[in-house]
Amino acid sequence: MREESKTSENKLQQLRNKFNLDGLGDRDLTLPSMKLQEYIRVLRLARKPTREEFNMIAKISLAGIGIIGLIGFLIYAFMTELPSTL
Repeated sequence: MREESKTSENKLQQLRNKFNLDGLGDRDLTLPSMKLQEYIRVLRLARKPTREEFNMIAKISLAGIGIIGLIGFLIYAFMTELPSTL
């Protein structure tokens, strides 16, 4: 455990040197954990969505893309037609 602390301190020092982070003062800057066990734990908890869940996510995503596209089109239409009327 002591070695992990030293390696994380070394990584932090390397980041400070690389990005000139000495001006941060006493702020706590921690590196994300790189432990393989944490990734494995997340993958074990993950599951394949049911067809119903997948369809719901797809519908919501398509609706969001459509709304953002419509807003973009309206802004484009106003910006191209409004100057010609003035």
